[in-house]
Amino acid sequence: MIENNKTIDVTAAILVQDGKLFIAQRPANDPLAKKWELPGGKVRPGETPEECLQREIYEEFGMAITVQELFAENTHNYDHISIRLIAYIVRWEGKEIKTYAHDAISWASEEDIDSYDFAPADIPLINEIRRKNLVF
Repeated sequence: MIENNKTIDVTAAILVQDGKLFIAQRPANDPLAKKWELPGGKVRPGETPEECLQREIYEEFGMAITVQELFAENTHNYDHISIRLIAYIVRWEGKEIKTYAHDAISWASEEDIDSYDFAPADIPLINEIRRKNLVF
């Protein structure tokens, strides 16, 4: 059941390096356990989506990023929440990645992208990435 019919703004990073897309697997204790996603997080009050994305990627992976441009948005209603997923193309400013909030990370190629079980809100964005040949 969606609480108060409120839509929450959530950001997502589209990070491409060497023709591969950076993705992360949600932890086992999450409502979307073991689903893969474009990493990001909930926008806090008073925070811009760009600020949120930089904060979330740093908190979850220790990665410094530069938000380059808005890519697409997708609204999705889960049983427990309704989200507006706001995806940005980002550039990674570092070399090391740590995983503080996910069970796994991966650099997905065109050949193996279909082998990942993505969260439903992310699927339209993955399809748009393919359609626009953004990564592959």
